[in-house]
Amino acid sequence: MDCTRYSRLFWVGLNLFAWAMLCAPFMNSLALLWIAVEITTVVSALLVALDGTRQGAEAAWKYVLIASAGLGIALLATIVMYYAGAAVFGSSYGLGFAPLLRVGPTLPHSAVQLAFVLAVVGFGTKVGLFPVHTWLPDAHSEAPTLVSAMLSGSLLAVSFYAVLRYDQIASATLGSSFPRGVLLVFGMLSLLLAVLYLVEQRNLKRLLAYSSVEHMGILAIGVSFGTPIAFAGVLLHVLAHAAAKGNAFFGASVLVRTYHTREAGRIRCGFDRLPWTAPLFLLAILALSAMPPFGLFRSEFLIVAGGLGSARFAPAAAMIALVTLAFLGLSMATTRMLFAPPEDGPGAASAPRGEPSAWMAAPMVVGVVALLVLGLHPPDPLTALITRGAAELGGAL
Repeated sequence: MDCTRYSRLFWVGLNLFAWAMLCAPFMNSLALLWIAVEITTVVSALLVALDGTRQGAEAAWKYVLIASAGLGIALLATIVMYYAGAAVFGSSYGLGFAPLLRVGPTLPHSAVQLAFVLAVVGFGTKVGLFPVHTWLPDAHSEAPTLVSAMLSGSLLAVSFYAVLRYDQIASATLGSSFPRGVLLVFGMLSLLLAVLYLVEQRNLKRLLAYSSVEHMGILAIGVSFGTPIAFAGVLLHVLAHAAAKGNAFFGASVLVRTYHTREAGRIRCGFDRLPWTAPLFLLAILALSAMPPFGLFRSEFLIVAGGLGSARFAPAAAMIALVTLAFLGLSMATTRMLFAPPEDGPGAASAPRGEPSAWMAAPMVVGVVALLVLGLHPPDPLTALITRGAAELGGAL
């Protein structure tokens, strides 16, 4: 594919992808929300395969098959929830969030339970929750870098938003015990799986993809704690994770372009070869590991505080332990790539000293600034917005 045609397809696809993700939170109906999430799948799958490689085509095909199956289950959740609402509103109504929340206590409990579990499994496929996460490492590692950053930083959060909407309705109907128990199980299993892969992963971009599974598990655990401070941490975590993961993928792209390999074991002496990208990439990994003073430290601190405040001591302790192990996995791989001396032999990857382009490092500086602002002093309007969102997730309209 010639450069001009590739560029045209890339930017058209990227803008359609962004448009679909922006539309999803504006939808005031479970049916329209499902349609918006489905559109993100179609457009993003085409972007994953855009490079024209065999691996990219396989990753896109796997993504389409698994995500379509998941969204088929999510569609069934929408139908079951429509059935539950029809018991109160009659057969003609629009599946709007506000009406369903208002009549939550009168909805059929069994139907709402079933709809919620189906929604967690269905939309959880796009979120990357265990055990329906298997498309994510392939798609995120084979997509163009900017697409990988948007998949991890934005698409997963949009899909998680759909789960939150079902959680609101289920909590209004059933109380908080059932839906948050389900989310706790999925979150803990996702976090455990991510830790196991992070410790042994050798592919750089797949390493970052499994980090996304880790952070989606943290979001599910945070919602399961069910306190205002935990909800505030979840909302802040979405923003901070997007900034940190975008930075990490940008840095990984420079490393891959410089060393001509995605194998972390073949990348050595990054600090000597890349004087700007290497420190910025290290800061992104530290941010993803929830090190202070970055935004993810603040958000995870709020989530853990919410767990302890709700007397969920065992899940909070388990989350702390698993996040620590994930940090060890990320830090070991990063230390080898950036600080280990170069190796000789046929498997070693060499690289000249110097940045491929200053423009590739510039966005990472912006990301680091955003992470510091979110960690040290989030702007007052953002804090007010997060507080309002946490109150709404707690049950207020």
